[in-house]
Amino acid sequence: MTQRREIPFGRPWMTHREREAVATVLDGPILTHGPHCSAFEKRFASFMGDGAHCVSMSSCMAALHMAWFHLGVGPGDEVICPAMTHVATAHAIELTGARPVFVDCDASGNIDPVAVEAAITPNTRGITLVHFLGVPCDMAAIMDIARRHDLRVVEDCALAVGTRLDGVHAGLFGDAGCFSFYPVKHLTTAEGGMLVTRDADAAVTVARKRAFGVDRTHADRSMPGVYDVDMLGMNCRMSELQAALGLAQLERVDEMLARRRENFRVLSEGLGSLENVRVLGGVSGETSGGVSGGTSGGVSGGTFGGEAGAAIGAGAQSSHYCLSVVLEGPLSARRPDLAASLRQAGIGFSVYYPHPVPRLTYYREKYGWRDGEFPNARAVSDSSVALPVGPHLGVGDMEYVAETFSNAVKEL
Repeated sequence: MTQRREIPFGRPWMTHREREAVATVLDGPILTHGPHCSAFEKRFASFMGDGAHCVSMSSCMAALHMAWFHLGVGPGDEVICPAMTHVATAHAIELTGARPVFVDCDASGNIDPVAVEAAITPNTRGITLVHFLGVPCDMAAIMDIARRHDLRVVEDCALAVGTRLDGVHAGLFGDAGCFSFYPVKHLTTAEGGMLVTRDADAAVTVARKRAFGVDRTHADRSMPGVYDVDMLGMNCRMSELQAALGLAQLERVDEMLARRRENFRVLSEGLGSLENVRVLGGVSGETSGGVSGGTSGGVSGGTFGGEAGAAIGAGAQSSHYCLSVVLEGPLSARRPDLAASLRQAGIGFSVYYPHPVPRLTYYREKYGWRDGEFPNARAVSDSSVALPVGPHLGVGDMEYVAETFSNAVKEL
């Protein structure tokens, strides 16, 4: 019998570099408005490439809210939003006074472009999407829809550090991309986010809006403490401590992504022969069980109002946030039993996401809910289990998870 292990679903992978980086900031005089945030923005932009301009934020949701705020979306407007996402994607729209209009996902968990086009009304101002589990959306189709209907596009890239289409990083197709550095994400700043755009002028303006709309930085003030405010803004700043941690994590991001990719491959192959089990989180050609989230044809990268970028072709690369299995057929109602087996074996797991967003109480009570809506999103929410592939784990852990999961399924 295989010896029981403790396999956390997610855990920050820290080294002495991160500890030393944070200690350096604590030993200095500046905890915010400092050089580490600027350096982190530049380093993350270099990681993304393709003309990225980055603005560090207090969270991914703050970045999402800021994106729609900057784009001028507000009361009376509608923004098309995936039903299969974290609630932050919808909250960011709701907080502007606009209405999120929910649409279903396809089999991969990503937003369905056919459903997007069908949901457009005269009040539609934009489309938001999430690269589900790090699998890129069909950006060719989405950007084509956006161009034909003159719509803004904001990409929720919370699970997509390392997600690329034909070498172009997620977040650089639409008007803005928003990233999360929550503790269990691909890299962490403990809490924090990043807004990314190809539009250099928009990045400068957003940097001011995330700091109250103040018209000059500390370095630009001839008289300390004296400034003006000529635009509406918020306080969505990242601290120097967070940025220092992020810089140290970025030094190892390629290694962390490679570990995720290898862990995903091993786990996917270990589950590939199971009946009534569908694997999400990979792309076609990467694994035996992955669902393709790739694209075909060309698409131009949008900006906050700038010119279109270079054409993007096919070729999808997942960030492998986790490996989610959708239980189908007779297994679809047995998730609680499977979860009990995983828990007994010490294997951490989660659900992405526990409900289609419009079924959550706030949205259900405000906008209504019909049981027949969003069948694909409901299948993922109600019959899936997310398994860990993070860099804190190794190949042996993946083999243990695959063996345990397979045995539990066979027993069911």
